[in-house]
Amino acid sequence: MNTNQLSEFDNRAGDWDKNQMHIRRSEAIASELIKRIPFTNKMTAFEYGAGTGLLSFILKDRLGEIVLMDNSQEMIRVSESKIAASGNQNMKALWIDFEKDDYKGQFDIIYTQMVLHHVDNIDLIFSKFHDLIKPEGYLAIADLFAEDGSFHGDGFTGHKGFDTDQLTRQLEEKGFRNIVTKSCFIIHHQDEQGAIKDYPIFLLTAVRN
Repeated sequence: MNTNQLSEFDNRAGDWDKNQMHIRRSEAIASELIKRIPFTNKMTAFEYGAGTGLLSFILKDRLGEIVLMDNSQEMIRVSESKIAASGNQNMKALWIDFEKDDYKGQFDIIYTQMVLHHVDNIDLIFSKFHDLIKPEGYLAIADLFAEDGSFHGDGFTGHKGFDTDQLTRQLEEKGFRNIVTKSCFIIHHQDEQGAIKDYPIFLLTAVRN
């Protein structure tokens, strides 16, 4: 993620949870995750690119310890405030740029939503995910299907969504199996020309070998 994109997330952190689309998207992803993964309150979880923790807060009563990581300091500040207000002792938020810095731990599940298309070195992140997930643990990725670049518009340096078959091959090479991909939400978004377009979101789940 470049500096301009990071600054944008810092600037939007305070109002992030006021966007009803963000809430509906997280609810849709959580609903599909619950169908696919046998959550228990003994499971340890890691949310990569957690933002304000919307998804983790929906799932928190189904999980044990949850680590929320993000490279936006302002997003993490919002997460920390929400955790403190909730009184939840099993959640902690960490300000780390995971593409540059390492983190040690072992988790039953890693999940992420709308983050991967901002990641420069996906191969590196997949390797780090594999190291963090326990054998037979789960990985869940929600992101954009391949699109024409109009979602972010000119100047965006990340990925224009993903070919999920290619992602599947990458994950298999990194030691994941039982990979399932399914559409789980549609974002109705105005492009730079003012047209409202539909951008479908997939949820990919996998098991670590």
